[in-house]
Formats: sequence, structure tokens, C-alpha cells
Amino acid sequence: MKDIFSVKLKRRRFVGQKKGGVLLGITVFVCLKKENKLKNAAINFNNLSEDHCHSWFRCLKEILNGFPNRPKSLKVFVNPNSHKREATHVYYEQVAPLFKLADIKTDVTVTEYEGHALSLLKECELHTFDGVVCVGGDGSTSEIAHGLLLRAQMDAGRDTDYMLSPVRAPLPLGIIPAGSTNVLAHTLHGINHAVTATLHIIMGHIQPVDICTFGSPSKLLRFGFSAMFGFGARTLALAEKHRWMPSNQRRDFAVIKTLASLKPEECELSFLPLKNSLQGSQENVTKKKETLKKSDCKVQWHTIQGHFLNVSIMAIPCLCSMAPRGLAPNTRLNNGSMALIVVRNTSRSEFIKHLKRYASVKNQFNFPFVETYAVQEVKVQPRTKIGHDTEENVYLHATSAEGNYPWNIDGDLMEGASEVHVRVHPQLINLYGVSIDELDDSKAMCSCL
Repeated sequence: MKDIFSVKLKRRRFVGQKKGGVLLGITVFVCLKKENKLKNAAINFNNLSEDHCHSWFRCLKEILNGFPNRPKSLKVFVNPNSHKREATHVYYEQVAPLFKLADIKTDVTVTEYEGHALSLLKECELHTFDGVVCVGGDGSTSEIAHGLLLRAQMDAGRDTDYMLSPVRAPLPLGIIPAGSTNVLAHTLHGINHAVTATLHIIMGHIQPVDICTFGSPSKLLRFGFSAMFGFGARTLALAEKHRWMPSNQRRDFAVIKTLASLKPEECELSFLPLKNSLQGSQENVTKKKETLKKSDCKVQWHTIQGHFLNVSIMAIPCLCSMAPRGLAPNTRLNNGSMALIVVRNTSRSEFIKHLKRYASVKNQFNFPFVETYAVQEVKVQPRTKIGHDTEENVYLHATSAEGNYPWNIDGDLMEGASEVHVRVHPQLINLYGVSIDELDDSKAMCSCL
């Protein structure tokens, strides 16, 4: 019974007949699983007795209504501009019929501008819904997750500018992939498949997931699952300036253009290791530990400085078609830690070798210029050079006037922040999906963390 999500009376009707008809029996609709992919199927039970059919129908409906976490009412946001502008088609052709079959009521909003879903989530009556669904890409999903958590803080009377212990999101979030990379959906479901994502929602598969807060010294910037600073952020910033191009061409153009003008960022990174663990991919671990300066012995903060091509901070594994093992393979959805991946300055050819490893089964961190850490908190502080004295270069922390550094947070561009403080908050939001440990395509392991 746990695989059944709907039961209907089966009738024979003439063309154009909407009601009545000869009762033939009942049909149960089941969720079938093959590896990571889910699909629906119908099983017909023939019986011409009205009493028998109605008795079985009522009994099965009562059992189905007793399963916990299965939603009865959903708030749905559809981003019509995602990827190839196919989100609306995906929802009405593949998702909506399954919701209707499962007798789930929906309130659908097709977003009209960036931030539309966020503004609605701050005001709508969330208590009338059992869950929220996003049909779109990573940016849309991240915006809605941010909106749900921001609403939770507002309802709890919390200060939304600064929070050490935010309250949990009030409703689970479902993700229907309709973007270009769909990192969040792929990580959650193990596959980019709208029907699979829909059936996870219908079946009420709830998965608690860690999420991060990204804050400046004075306020909360946003909630998010992963972020990149440096190459990953500058690539996204360039792609956003060329949105007139098709999505795949825009992405490839931005990567090539950013690689052509590859340059490191001068940064200071402070981080709080997980369980005092200092691990990395450099062969000479002792030498790397000597580069760490303890800034606070009591809480065991560590600091590294230098020129970095890319800095990644990820609370989830971040699977996608271009990185089947994940951008952070040894991170899990809810283990209470983040992966800090630091790529120091190196030649363009070596950096490209590192990037190509993500698409293979080889360890993408097995380079002398790549360092990885399991952390709880991270502070990223870019530094900008001032003055022209070659004998004594003076560096000061970038001010808002001099250094509006771009950040890539879940595929969404964030600008205007210099110093950023990132904290991970364990199991702060529920997503419709399964545990990453259950996904067959994430079994590959590495010894980098």
C-alpha cells in the first residue's frame, strides 16, 4: 500500500460523457522505482458490483489518507524564464496531471520577475498549504528556500538582519527540475526527471537538509545551499550579462571568456574546522598546516591567505550532469558540515585539468594547488591592493566602494558584498526527496575530506 498514491473508480463512458457510465471496477495508481527513476503505473481490478467497488474504494482511500507527510494542498511557483523557457510546459504537461490524479489541490503562481516568489512568500497564508513547490532552476529554488526561511524568522519574531540560530522552515519544499544544471534537484533525486521529482512530492518523501546563512558584518544576505567565489562567480556574472544568448551557449561562452582572462583573487579565509579536522589533498600536509594561523585558540579558528582562483563552500554534494560525483563528493545532505574547497593560483592549463576532473571518476582534488576542508563556519575577506610602492606593498580589506565582489549562490548572482560570513545550520529545511546515501550514482568516494 505504501507504493499506491491514488485509487479511482473505473467506468466505461461514451465520447463526450463526463459523468456516470458503466462501472467496471477500480484502478489503483502505483509508484514504481527503477534505480533512481520513479514512474507511475495503473493496475486495474475488474468487478461489476457497485457495492464491492465502492467498499474497496472507500477502504483504500482511508488507508491512503492515513499516510503521513503526503500533501493535500500545495503552493506552486513556476518560473517561465528558466533555461529554455520550458518550465510552464513541464508543469502543465507532466506535473499537474499527476497532482490531479493524486487529488492534491494546487495554487499556482507563474512568477513575473526576479524576487516575485520571495515577496509572495512573505505575505501569503502558508498555513493553508502542506508544502511549497518550485518549478524552475537552481536560482528559483534557492530564492524560494530563502523566502520560506525568512518567513519562518518573521513569524517567530526573530531579527532578520542577524541570526545565530534561525528557526526551521515551516513547510517542506519540492523541486521540479526545469533549469540548465538543476544541481539541487539532481542532488536530491539522483536524476534530472520531472516525473521522479513529482512522485517524491506526492508520496511525501521528506528529507531534512542542511542550509547555510550568508551574511555581511551587518546583516543577513541570504540563505543558500552552496556558493562559489572567484572563477565560479565571475563566470556566472559574465553569463548574466549575456542572457540574450541561448542558455547552453551563454554558459560555454562565459566559461571560455573567464578562462581566457583567468586571474586570482587576493583573499583571507578564516574557518572553523569540523571536529578540529585539518585535511587536504596536498601531498605535503605538514607544509600546508604551517600556512595556517590560529586566530582564536579557544574556538580553534584558522586563517589562510593568498591568491585563490576559486573558493567553493558547499553544504550539499552538488551533483549535476557535468559533475556526476558531485562538486563536493564527501559532503552529505544533512551531516552538519560544509566542504571548503580552495584552489590556489596556478597556471591556466593546470586549472583546466582540475576542472576536467569533475566530469570523470578521477579525484578532482588530487592537485598540489587544491586544498579541501570540512568546516562549520567560513569568513571570506577579499583584499585590494592600494599604493604603488613596489618595495612595500600595502593591502587593506576591500571596502564596499572598491570591491563589490560577485558571489555565485546556488546559481544565483549576488553582488555588493565584500566580507562574507558563512554558517551551516543542520537540517534547517525539509525537501521532498530521499537521502543521498540511497542514491546509486553517489557511491563513488574519495579521501579528500
